[in-house]
This record gives sequence, C-alpha cells and structure tokens, in this order.
Amino acid sequence: MLCQECNQNEATVRLTKIVQDKKTEIYLCPECARKKGEFGLGEDPLSLHNFLTAFMGGDPEQQKSRSGTLTGVAECPVCGLSYGEFREKGRLGCARCFSNFADQLKPLVNRIHGREEHRGKVPVRTGGLIRKKREIEKMRKQMEKAVQEENFEEAARVRDEIKKLEQEMEED
Repeated sequence: MLCQECNQNEATVRLTKIVQDKKTEIYLCPECARKKGEFGLGEDPLSLHNFLTAFMGGDPEQQKSRSGTLTGVAECPVCGLSYGEFREKGRLGCARCFSNFADQLKPLVNRIHGREEHRGKVPVRTGGLIRKKREIEKMRKQMEKAVQEENFEEAARVRDEIKKLEQEMEED
C-alpha cells in the first residue's frame, strides 16, 4: 500500500485517531509520519524511547535534557542504571530495577495495562493459591457491594465464604 500523504513510498505506519467515537485511519511512510508531527512524540515518532516517554506523560525533547530521577531511588544498586537512563533507553537494566523504580513505573504500567499488577494466565498445576487469592478479592468486592446495597444477609454469606477460602489457603 502506498503512503496516503505522498503517494510515492510504501506505507509502513498506520495511524488511528478516535475523536468523539469517530475512527479514522491513515497509512503513511515513515518520512511522512515524522513530518506530520502531531503525535507528541518528538522528531522521531517511531522510536520506542519517544513512545514510552509520551506514555509516561512527558515531552520527549524535554525528557532528553533531564537526567536523574523524579523521586525515590537515584539508581539501581545492582546494575547502576539510573531512572533517567531508563527513560532515555526505554529498558530496565536488571530484574531488580523494577522493584527499585516501582514508584515511578507504576503509573506507566497502569497506563499501559489498565492496572498496576500483572493479571496473566495462571498455571493449572501450580496456580491454586493465586486462583484462591483472586477469588477472595472478587468476593470482597461482592461483599462491599452487598453492604452498600444494604443486603446484609448476602454480605454475611459472602464473608463466610471468604473465611472458608482463607482457612483453605492457610492449610495448603
């Protein structure tokens, strides 16, 4: 498919805009995508760094001049990566970076995944504890809803089920 802007180069970038429930798509070559410049991603909208920086709520050009951290840990004690370097590269240095920069990374993870914690598949053989924790979490929400609706009998029933599951978890 040819670029819809220049009609010369091959389109490798698909831009989708949704404004007031109207979806429009345009297909551009990388050069026209850069020229378009309306994406808030700086001079190279296709780089991972600029994408992550925009996702973190900043302007990539301003972020390039910043260094260091926003708050919290200055650098990872294991690999020495600073938060500023992470923002530049878009990659963490080691497994401990995630826990060391947790305060700064949680909003980013929340924006990308819609929540701050991983909610992937659970292994069938070893996932019993995780399934029970999720079930308890779901039941607590049910109990809160029942209390708000002043359905106290239902809330008490759910509370008893939660206690039963918690006892099962302690026994395992």
